[in-house]
Amino acid sequence: MRHLLDITDLSVSEIDALLKKAEDIYKNPSAYRESLKGKKLATLFFEPSTRTRLSFEAAMWELGGCVLGFSSADCSSAAKGESVMDTVKTVSFYADIIAMRHPKEGAPQAAAAKSGVPVINAGDGGHNHPTQTLADLMTVKQEKGRLGGLTIGMCGDLKFGRTVHSLLHAMIRYPDNKFVFISPEELKIPEYLKQGILKNADFRECKSMTEVMPELDILYMTRVQRERFFNEADYIRLKDSYVLTPEKLQTAKSDLSVLHPLPRVNEISRVVDDDPRACYFKQVEYGKYMRMALMMKLLGVEK
Repeated sequence: MRHLLDITDLSVSEIDALLKKAEDIYKNPSAYRESLKGKKLATLFFEPSTRTRLSFEAAMWELGGCVLGFSSADCSSAAKGESVMDTVKTVSFYADIIAMRHPKEGAPQAAAAKSGVPVINAGDGGHNHPTQTLADLMTVKQEKGRLGGLTIGMCGDLKFGRTVHSLLHAMIRYPDNKFVFISPEELKIPEYLKQGILKNADFRECKSMTEVMPELDILYMTRVQRERFFNEADYIRLKDSYVLTPEKLQTAKSDLSVLHPLPRVNEISRVVDDDPRACYFKQVEYGKYMRMALMMKLLGVEK
């Protein structure tokens, strides 16, 4: 039995195989409609979610399985004080696989230790979001045809952004990628990443999106997350730090790909949605196919 708690739980060859499987499902969805018939997915979301939870549910239904679960902590026995580990151990008697989101870093790891079925981390605090990374990787692969030899700009909340941290752990393993981190001082990429996986990487930090725009192949935008701040005044001061507009895209490459894990607040102007370089809604679609491929893998279903 395997879990997916961190994107590094998957080797590069396994990621490439998942991408190939997801691309085949994308092209031939009818061939997979009963791949997980009779299987049950439990979605245990202790934190609000729209895209991730519904994407998992749609993925399971489209593979012929069914879904049970809850969408917030107050809809579960957690409201009575039950531990996450007890909840997961209980639910693992009812389901074949679990997708879990929790506001505390490390909660899915603790839950997996007690689960009798595979657990997928659907986001834990500011730490990790491996299935969003799989969606991001499929988007990059579809848009660029490769995952190496790219200049990747990451903009906004790089300190608390779990999607940034997960994507960085994945893209660092592909050759010849360069990274540009664009953020205010208070939201810079964490020092432990700079001293760890980035120690021998080609990266730089800056505060201006405009000055680096012409060199980027990928621009990964993120929102400043109110729920990660302890101080409301700091959130208000920083929330509008970086907003992508058509004017800022004027110097960008014609084949730049703009990604965003969503939800968006105002960090990307709605006008940018009409730009052919905007790929964030494609990410939503690709995420479903990657989750389909992942659940098949973790449940040992080959097709």
